[in-house]
Amino acid sequence: MKKRAVVICPGRGSYTKETLGYIRQYGAHHREFIADLDARRAELGEPTISELDNATTFSPQLHTRGENASPLIYACSYIDFMSIDREKYDIVAITGNSMGWYLTLAYGGSLDWAGAFSVINTMGGMMKKEILGGQVIYPIVDDQWRRSPQKIAAVEQAVFQAREKSGCDIHMSIYLGGFVVLGAEQAGINALLKELPSYENYPFQLINHAAFHTPILRPIAEKAFRELGPELFKRPEIPLIDGRGCIWQPYSTNIEDLYHYTLGHQVVEPYDFTTAVSVAIKEFAPDKLILLGPGSSLGGSLGQILVANDWWKIDSKQAFSERQSSDPVLLAMGRADQRPQVVGTTI
Repeated sequence: MKKRAVVICPGRGSYTKETLGYIRQYGAHHREFIADLDARRAELGEPTISELDNATTFSPQLHTRGENASPLIYACSYIDFMSIDREKYDIVAITGNSMGWYLTLAYGGSLDWAGAFSVINTMGGMMKKEILGGQVIYPIVDDQWRRSPQKIAAVEQAVFQAREKSGCDIHMSIYLGGFVVLGAEQAGINALLKELPSYENYPFQLINHAAFHTPILRPIAEKAFRELGPELFKRPEIPLIDGRGCIWQPYSTNIEDLYHYTLGHQVVEPYDFTTAVSVAIKEFAPDKLILLGPGSSLGGSLGQILVANDWWKIDSKQAFSERQSSDPVLLAMGRADQRPQVVGTTI
């Protein structure tokens, strides 16, 4: 009997030094798709996906820029999505983090090849000349991945002080499991980096990330509506869960609403990945969560969301690690030890 699976799409920042060559490694059965992406990029005068992935070294200034990172991640995750063994897994819903919403639309059937490329490449390249604001990430859980009232209070106090000292609005950007991502203009980001208590490697600013999912990106949303039309969108074939935890069903989706959410609300309001995944496990009761590559950077956040929900009797980091060792509920296709459990035998 098939296992029920919810697919999780990665966000910006998932293509890293460690994943350079991901397409070359796993894309042999998807040459037509990669060639199509390369042709579309070449026609726009942009580096092709193959050129970027085949680079001898990873360049943060090249590979993490939005106009390159977004289509790179699209290509990698497409290869993974199409490699899932459909004889073994029944994909009951799809969700994702941040840019992962665009991927969710693509793999759920709301965007075709051309439409997905148009949305992903356009949105990824909106800030070639100037990145609007930035993002800072900070943990709000303890060592066992349980919510920490002390850390949450420290974040609230730091935000208050950073606002006072910088004179900038600081916004919640992403609820990311055991982390919060805050967005602000650069002066506000600098203040946050000073005010947030030092904890291990935190706080830090995400490289080449704008103040996504905050009002600072309102000009981007307005431009997106001018450049991308609702004709690109259609009803999904698989249920989609957005950054509010709302479910878009194949037969009841209003395409105009989907269009306006994607280019409007989703761009300028907080993205609640925590709620999206919580809804996915409660409403669709999957046997497995399948995290698409490249990489597996969302693995920790997904584990933290399971802990927050006490799902599958996972109530701590230790319990998550033990379950993953014996009978993993989260399968990350970017991990060599977990990928074989997901892909078909011919891939």
